Amino acid sequence: MSNILEKAKSLYGLKQYECSQVAGHEGGRNLVYVCSLNGENQYVLRMSGLGDRTEEDYLAETEFVRFLAENGAPVADVIPSVHDRLLEWVECGEEKYYVSLFVYAKGMLICDNGYCYREGAPLEEYFYNTGKALGAIHRLSKQFEPIYHRQEYFDKYNMDYINGLIPDIYAELKEAISKRLAAVQMLPKDKNSYGLVHFDFSDGNYHIDMNTGAITAFDFDNCMYCWYLFDLANLWTHGEGWCRFEEDGVKRMEFMKHYFDTILQGYKTETDVSDELLEQLPLFIDIVLIENIIDEFECCKREGEEVDYEDIEDAAQCLIESIPYAGIGE
Repeated sequence: MSNILEKAKSLYGLKQYECSQVAGHEGGRNLVYVCSLNGENQYVLRMSGLGDRTEEDYLAETEFVRFLAENGAPVADVIPSVHDRLLEWVECGEEKYYVSLFVYAKGMLICDNGYCYREGAPLEEYFYNTGKALGAIHRLSKQFEPIYHRQEYFDKYNMDYINGLIPDIYAELKEAISKRLAAVQMLPKDKNSYGLVHFDFSDGNYHIDMNTGAITAFDFDNCMYCWYLFDLANLWTHGEGWCRFEEDGVKRMEFMKHYFDTILQGYKTETDVSDELLEQLPLFIDIVLIENIIDEFECCKREGEEVDYEDIEDAAQCLIESIPYAGIGE
């Protein structure tokens, strides 16, 4: 890989930079390097060679990120190559790697700070800022008129694909998934409810400036056309970790409501979300669980492994038995 990395570095004028590979998650599709000069992290170099994305997919992603950054959204901008292109590629034998360079997002992951927010500031500030950052992305997405096109939600999340991916031994799970997809398919797709979303907006994909609380989002690799509520529901599921060890169910629900209301306060400073769409939050939480399950099956398939049911058991049980996730419901 060193030869490919050197080729990629030359395309972006990075020969003097030290590039350290970031450990990827199991089944991940990208090779990611943090590019530093004089000990300062400046860029993130991403090389993608898995083959499950087309050139247009990458062009559409980088076009969207550039539009967001140029219009003031708190995202890590994409950097042109020495040839003034947002997407490049390098070849190694018969393998082709698509390459993009991004600004290194200011701040740090909250997990790298032991899940402690910045000293002296309340968690409510963090929740509010998270919602505001997402709201800015969605506000601009509603204005975005792309040249290149990312896939639509149902291009991938349909039962033809899912039936081929998930074995029939999970028949109950597939029936539960089919029921949720049918419900979502009935929802309107107007410009205020449906558009290009991050699709993985969570604390692993944004940095926090621990001096100011500012959030900078990155990794739009999964972005697709979907309902904006999906990103909000994804934040709900990640907020559950803040009250996971609270044994009192009523207190857990009180916390989750406070958490999500604070996110919405920040979100609504940037863009609106209708009460009618918010009523579908429990459904979209299930849709997030479905995405997590499908991702697990896809990762295991790429690695040539069988899915460990324990890795999907909680989400599967919620779907099969219609159990509200993290306290939503009666």
